[in-house]
Amino acid sequence: MPKRKRISQQTSTDKPSKPYPDFPLFPHHTKRWAKKIHGKLHYFGGWEDPMGALQRFMEQREDLYAGRVPSEHRDGLRVGDLCNEFLNDRRHRQDAGEITKRTWGDYHASCGRVVKCFGRNRLVDDLRAEDFLKLRRELSKNWGPVALGNEVSRIRVIFNFAYQSHLLDRPVRFGPSFKRPSQRVLRNARAERGPKRFSAEEIHKLLGVASVQMRAMILLGINCGLGNGDVARLEFRHIDLESKWLDYPRPKSGVERTSPLWPETCDALREAIENRSEPLNESDANLVFITKYGKSWFKESSDNPIANEFRKLLHVTKIYRKGVGFYALRHTFETEGGNTGDQVAVNHIMGHAPSGSDMSAIYREGVSGERLSKITDHVRSWLYDGEEPGLSTCAE
Repeated sequence: MPKRKRISQQTSTDKPSKPYPDFPLFPHHTKRWAKKIHGKLHYFGGWEDPMGALQRFMEQREDLYAGRVPSEHRDGLRVGDLCNEFLNDRRHRQDAGEITKRTWGDYHASCGRVVKCFGRNRLVDDLRAEDFLKLRRELSKNWGPVALGNEVSRIRVIFNFAYQSHLLDRPVRFGPSFKRPSQRVLRNARAERGPKRFSAEEIHKLLGVASVQMRAMILLGINCGLGNGDVARLEFRHIDLESKWLDYPRPKSGVERTSPLWPETCDALREAIENRSEPLNESDANLVFITKYGKSWFKESSDNPIANEFRKLLHVTKIYRKGVGFYALRHTFETEGGNTGDQVAVNHIMGHAPSGSDMSAIYREGVSGERLSKITDHVRSWLYDGEEPGLSTCAE
């Protein structure tokens, strides 16, 4: 008796249709979604869950096209786990007061960009120079040289943490291109952007339209080189309006900083204090500046209240320039103060931390009040167009 030809119960007509025309997988007769990569079939899940199969394909795609075994099938430190370990470590440092909330936020955002680019399940050991080059190219699409350099530095810190914490047996190799932009590129960017400072005429325009509080803040910026965060965290104990003196270690670094106060600055501070709102929180009771809503001006984020208020003044006075904000007052003080030739005294007022190679700064115990007054009087004379210097009251 002739053999009957066996008829398969599964025919092509039984195969499901693709969820949409560009769906990258096809229904294999084994009732799984599949794709041929480099001549080899790979399977990603049953017909009943096409979107789950697509998710697995997306997670494994980079490994498969690179000829690697998908990382989810191997043991090792994954990018997502590294970022979690790193952020936990930085959270402890923030709680201990070693880094600021804003710094932690910057690291958190950097980890998010790393995970988005490499994938949460990518093994850190698998990352190659071309992966970091790809990441750098993506970052450079939206950021200028300075911001790009800062982000590259943060990401290198994240991956160096893996080796330093014994999560990896060897350091991550970033390749020759994953580094900060060169000094030449940074110089060209600064030249294209223009000087980050104000003229004396521009400062007077700002003072002419500023509110009582903002006027005092501006004068602190140009008198003593205080930045946004410095002004927002200024407490009554830091100023002596009788002796016209500021004694205010930098909150950012703890570096000692003292400076004579101009008569104009003292008058503006007195007026600001007289018109000061009552703070809502007891923890803000010692702050010199309180918003009209009874809150602190300090905020550890890019959405800075002082920066926002100052930007309004720049628009009102029609002197707004991209990248030039309240902190440019600090740049202006540094520039004009440096014209005296006493950079040591300027550094002291600015609260600059000495470099590791500057041994003289380690042994120097303060700077005389006379030298500090020479700096602030010079800047005051520049601002008020030739007014006689020597009006600051200072002590040794």
